[in-house]
Amino acid sequence: MGTVSHLAEEVKRGLERVHSTLRKTVTRKLAAAVAAVLQTQTANTAVWATVLPIETERDDMRLQWIARLLANPLLDVVRVMEPFARQRLSEAAANGQVVVLSMDPTDLGDRFAILMISVRVGDRALPLIWAVEAGAANLGFEAQRALLEIVLGGLPASASVLLAADRFYPSGPLFTWLQTHGWSYRLRLKGNHALDIGCPEVTSTGAFARGVTQRSAVGARLFESGIETNIGVLHESGHEAPWIVAMDCVPSAAAVRDSGLRGCIEPMFSDFKSRGFGLEDTQLRHPERVARLVLIMALALYWCVDTGTRDARESPTPLETRTAQQQDPEHWSFRKLARSCLSWFQRGLRKLLRFAEIGRPLPIFCPSISQAFSSSG
Repeated sequence: MGTVSHLAEEVKRGLERVHSTLRKTVTRKLAAAVAAVLQTQTANTAVWATVLPIETERDDMRLQWIARLLANPLLDVVRVMEPFARQRLSEAAANGQVVVLSMDPTDLGDRFAILMISVRVGDRALPLIWAVEAGAANLGFEAQRALLEIVLGGLPASASVLLAADRFYPSGPLFTWLQTHGWSYRLRLKGNHALDIGCPEVTSTGAFARGVTQRSAVGARLFESGIETNIGVLHESGHEAPWIVAMDCVPSAAAVRDSGLRGCIEPMFSDFKSRGFGLEDTQLRHPERVARLVLIMALALYWCVDTGTRDARESPTPLETRTAQQQDPEHWSFRKLARSCLSWFQRGLRKLLRFAEIGRPLPIFCPSISQAFSSSG
């Protein structure tokens, strides 16, 4: 069995455990596509076609096979992602932990805009759901609400949630939605929003933050609509601009810094793009096909991160073992480990490809999700 066939068989087994009602042809083709992206690490479907474990009479039929898969409405992003997202949210909420979500944009040049909601897992994020639109658009509240409602439906009962979002997205309707559903939030703000704190000299968020290192307001009225929220400002030394953050709690420097939790998206987007699967290089022209391309990459990413996480826990390197035994964070082993360590994604990807190439049994595809469905069955 070839490398890609070996990968595809394990993905298919995992998908069959999780999605027993998904059409078998869709499961089989999706598994083959996930294996192809793992092997090639590119968004170029012409390269996928060269490694797909399928029999065709002509090479051009391989490209047609991929095109039909990406155009297939039965490959429903929400349906396929639902059990994966639900399990990650359940794990994030375990033992009363706050579920940290990020809502962030990324773009593919000026061709497509992607809005993604992800959940924080350790020092990185994993994607839960996304929307894609053509052009360099800033997806508005209707797109945001559709994604937020999907995530809401997958949360455990009584889970505590904190949403961090970039300054492109705050709006009156978003605040209303968050407050209605009792979610905590840390939303960065631009400096040009209308603001009323009961002081005639301050009419905008920029004026509120001007010339101070720290400032706060409780019950401020934001935007022309006058939505009520609390606001904190923090301008730390060495930073060109202040952080202006709307929040549901009493403002403090620590609460402002909470908005930095969304930094966990950087490794995730890096895995999708330049240091992973090269999403930015796609030549697809239709947003719904790009959304399915992201789905294929997301499943591959989940498997890599799961595998890398488990490998770091079960098979630490001598340096990792030595570092774990140290109490002094300034010890040389911490610095050496930081320089040498791979991300969970890269570590998992390398292990999967190495095992597939030599024909060893592969790590289970997304084990925690597969086990949850096995036990429920």
